[in-house]
Amino acid sequence: MEAGFLPRAGFQALLDALHRAGYRCVGPQVREGAIVYDTLDRAGALPQGIRDRQGPGQYRLETTASPRYFGWANGPQALKPFLFAPREAMWRSERDAQGTIRFSEIMPAAGMLAVIGVRACDLAALRLQDRHFLQGRFADPYYAARRKNLFLVAVHCTHPADTCFCASTGDGPRATEDFDIALSELDNGYLVQAGSDEGSTITAQLPLVPATDAQRGIAVQEVQEAARRQTRGLPSRNLRDVLFANLEHPRWENVAERCLSCGNCTSVCPTCFCHGETDETALDDHQSRHLRQWDSCFTQGHSYIHGMTIRADTRTRYRQWLTHKLGSWHDQYGRSGCVGCGRCIAWCPVGIDITEEARAIGGGGGHG
Repeated sequence: MEAGFLPRAGFQALLDALHRAGYRCVGPQVREGAIVYDTLDRAGALPQGIRDRQGPGQYRLETTASPRYFGWANGPQALKPFLFAPREAMWRSERDAQGTIRFSEIMPAAGMLAVIGVRACDLAALRLQDRHFLQGRFADPYYAARRKNLFLVAVHCTHPADTCFCASTGDGPRATEDFDIALSELDNGYLVQAGSDEGSTITAQLPLVPATDAQRGIAVQEVQEAARRQTRGLPSRNLRDVLFANLEHPRWENVAERCLSCGNCTSVCPTCFCHGETDETALDDHQSRHLRQWDSCFTQGHSYIHGMTIRADTRTRYRQWLTHKLGSWHDQYGRSGCVGCGRCIAWCPVGIDITEEARAIGGGGGHG
C-alpha cells in the first residue's frame, strides 16, 4: 500500500528510523570503480549522479548531472553474500587433556540488517535461495538465522544496463513482492510503498507528503520504459527440454574455447549455491573447525569423486552450469534459475553472454 511521497531531502529520515529500530544499514556505494554494498549511515554516501555502463566483459561508472541515488542497474553483489556466507565455520571439535573430543555447533551472530536499494531481480533470486535453503526437507539454520533479521528496501529499476534482461524472465524491472519497503525514485524524491508490517512501522516515522497523480504516472512510465529498453532476452522461460535434447550441440565446444573456467559467473550470480566443505586444524592439534565456502561447478574439484573427475573439461563444466541453471532448475524449483540480472555477462572476463549461448543451443525452442 502506498504510504506517500518522501522528498529527497528526507531520505536520511529513512536511515535514522531503521537505526532506531536496531538495524545496521548497508547500501550502494562506489568502491574501486564499482557499486557495492557497504555500511550506510548517511544518505550523502549514496552514489548520487552515478550510472553504470555494462556490456559483455565490461563494467564502468560514469558521473552525470542527475540528482538520483539509484540511477544505475546493479553491481557485482546481490543479496546472496548477506545470507549464504562466502566462508563460514559450521562446527568445531576440541580435544581436552584426557584426549576426549567434543563437538560443538557454531551459529552465526546474525544481527538485524537493512539492505537499501534492492532490485527486483535480486528479490526474485532471494525467493529461489529461500526455496533451496529454507523450504526443503532440511532447512539450513545458518541461512535461516540471517534471513530472519533481514529488512529489505527495494528500489524499482528505471536505468537498466545493456546486459539486463529481467523483463524476459518475468523478474523485473518492478519489485512486486518480498520487500518491506519499495521506493519509486523520481528526480525530487520517492513514492514510498510498505510491503510488510515492519515496513509500515518504519514508513509511519517518515516525513511523507501526499503523492500526486502526476508523480505516480511518471513512476509507472519510467519502469515500463526500463522494460522496453532491454534488448537482451532468453528465447523462453523454460528451456529444459530443448537444452537436454542438445547435449552434443557443437556450440558447447565453441563456448569452451572461450571460457576460462574462472567461476566469475557463479560468484556474481545471485542464485548459484554450490559450496564445498573443508576442515581447518589449529597448529596445537587440539581443535579444528569445519568450514563451508562457496565453490563453483567450473572447478575440477567440484565433480571429483573417488579418484576421478566427472567433468574433466571446460565443455562439460559450462554445459553443466547452463543446463542446470536454465533446465533442471525447473524440476527442482518449478522455474529457471536465471533472474535476468546480467551480471554473468558483464563480469565474464571474455564476455560470454548467457542469452546468446541459450539462443545458439536452444534457438526459439522450449515453452513459456
